[in-house]
Amino acid sequence: MEQETEEWSLDGECISDHAKADDNKKEEKQGEEEKEISEEKTFESEEVPSWREQLTMRGFVVSLVLSVLYTFVVMKLNLTNGIIPSLNPSAGLLSFFFVSVWTKFAEASGLLKQPFTRQENTVILTCVVASSGIAFSGGFGSYLLAMSEDNAKQSENAGANQEYKNPAIAWMIGFLFVVSFRGLFTLLLLRKTMIIDLKLTYPSGTATAFLINSLHTPQGAKFEKKQIRVLRKFFSFSFFWGFFQWFFAAGDNCGFESFPTFGLKAYKFRFYFDFSATYVGVGLISPHIVNISLLLGGILSWGLMWPLIETRKGNWYPAELPSNNIHSLQGYKIFISMSMILGDALYTFFKVLGQTLLGLCYQFGHKYLRAVLIPIKNPLHLIPQSSPLSYDEWRRTQFFLKDPIPTSFTLGGYIAIAAISTATLPHIFPQLKWYYIMVIYTFSPVMAFANSYGCGLTDWSLASIYGKLAIFAIGAWAGAAHNGVITGLAACGVMMNIVSTASDLMQDLKTGYLTLTSPLSLFVSQMIGTAMGCVISPCVFWLLYRAFDGVGHSGSEYPAPYAYVYRDMAMLGVEGISNLPKNCFLLSCVFFSAAILINLIKDTVDKKRAQFIPIPMAMAIPFYLGPFFTIDMCVGSLIMFAWGRRNKAQADAFGTAVASGLICGEGIWTLPSSILALSGAKQPICMKFLSWATNANIDKFLES
Repeated sequence: MEQETEEWSLDGECISDHAKADDNKKEEKQGEEEKEISEEKTFESEEVPSWREQLTMRGFVVSLVLSVLYTFVVMKLNLTNGIIPSLNPSAGLLSFFFVSVWTKFAEASGLLKQPFTRQENTVILTCVVASSGIAFSGGFGSYLLAMSEDNAKQSENAGANQEYKNPAIAWMIGFLFVVSFRGLFTLLLLRKTMIIDLKLTYPSGTATAFLINSLHTPQGAKFEKKQIRVLRKFFSFSFFWGFFQWFFAAGDNCGFESFPTFGLKAYKFRFYFDFSATYVGVGLISPHIVNISLLLGGILSWGLMWPLIETRKGNWYPAELPSNNIHSLQGYKIFISMSMILGDALYTFFKVLGQTLLGLCYQFGHKYLRAVLIPIKNPLHLIPQSSPLSYDEWRRTQFFLKDPIPTSFTLGGYIAIAAISTATLPHIFPQLKWYYIMVIYTFSPVMAFANSYGCGLTDWSLASIYGKLAIFAIGAWAGAAHNGVITGLAACGVMMNIVSTASDLMQDLKTGYLTLTSPLSLFVSQMIGTAMGCVISPCVFWLLYRAFDGVGHSGSEYPAPYAYVYRDMAMLGVEGISNLPKNCFLLSCVFFSAAILINLIKDTVDKKRAQFIPIPMAMAIPFYLGPFFTIDMCVGSLIMFAWGRRNKAQADAFGTAVASGLICGEGIWTLPSSILALSGAKQPICMKFLSWATNANIDKFLES
């Protein structure tokens, strides 16, 4: 032993390497111990309330108050810039704050009958999100306002068609009650497939669940306390970073969100890092292949295709039209992205349907039918099926499946609502015939599945895309002779409400899965929240519509810019495919086929190669939106990759906490920033970047 000691002491490098190895082993061991500590084991001593106990009167009172607050916020955003961020994290935090204050007063007065649990917190969140979501899917800043007489007069095609239907609170409430509930039944039978089998991430839902779990962590959970410290640290950073950025965004294209990171030429085609903590956080918890697919889609579209198509200006489409006109470059963006999304969605939908039928065949012993079905090697290509369940997954799955929602109730509700709306909607919109509604309801499950699937991958809900598809399909079918503009816009409303509410429910079910909240209580909460929203949203819109002059007019305080876009799209739909830009329909068919082919290849090759094949659904999203957010997500993915290479156990243990802090911090900031906007507060600084030539011209102008 002495000789061995002396031998090592003569070699200082060996001692250093040996010490480092020991330190690394200790860190890895500590990390493994942290990883092995189950999140659900910390809650094991707490009794999970039944689904009825998760629904409380105080919860719905708080939900009503928060629903009114958030509806004002969403309506403001809807009528100004049309961009609605995820409000799940802030709703979860505020509901925790309100009910915590409530329970403290009740406890002090001796009236506390039931403690506040994470399940009740999730139920309140679901109700608030369902209610405030109607402010978006109700189309108050898009298709509904596009029907008005004022919008018809301001439209680019004002002289061509003067169909209109002015807003009125009675028919708006009736319309929303008729169309908003069907989306809740559309994907209810697929909840296990989406949440457990496909294991879709739903980043906002996951981050919100992590936030709720951290708020309700029992005393003495050491590992969870470490996670909470990390969450609070990055939550604070994200919140104050959003607050800091607000001071520099006094106008359009101002602030860090418009920072030309890669130069002004790249910025023109939306290649820039916009310093969004939210999407860096989303990138941290999204699979690497999703982030890479998004970036590839952004490069293919905005880096190659759109610049090339723009060079065909004057040949493929009129040179005098702006790029955001549906008859010019905008038409290619909408239809090609929509085609890829539909191609991927149809393939995935029928793939899951095939697997379900195959399982039924095995269940009833008809194995000979297997030869009729297409064999699929790995239908759930994102997550390996053979991976063993951890304790957390086992416990969460157990509670998720504990309170089944009867299939007969789901199908019966679906058919009943379809029958009621088919009979009622033609009375609200005489132009929308019953057979149009039946066609929409036939295809809406596929569209709802596509939207929920895409949202689970990327956190983007593309309900408006599917609404636009309904505008073109039904509007073209009706034609100009049969009031096709109003028909298309009404069909858009039906489709948007279905796919949007279905996606919101799946997002909330993901949160419920991670907090052991019963899907049955979440469904009831979603129903009540939807009913609240069908009344609150029209009332808030009507208040703003009557209180402010020029709502929906360009240059007013509430210009509703997307209302004009929807009106022009409806006009184009009436005119038919022949009025699309040159080669637009051909390119759409090519990308629709490409999406199916990529999926076939992905399911045919072996597992090692399949993990490197991009996902068409993810690739399609930046075709329309631009690649700016994909760069943020890839930064998050790169951080997670480097962190995992350095210390995988630590990255696995704290990665979700970091991501949740980044997402929730900026998510919470949207509330005070919206209140500041509602109060008329203006940012003091506009930080804008100009080329040297433009800057020189401005200097000359100012000097003169």
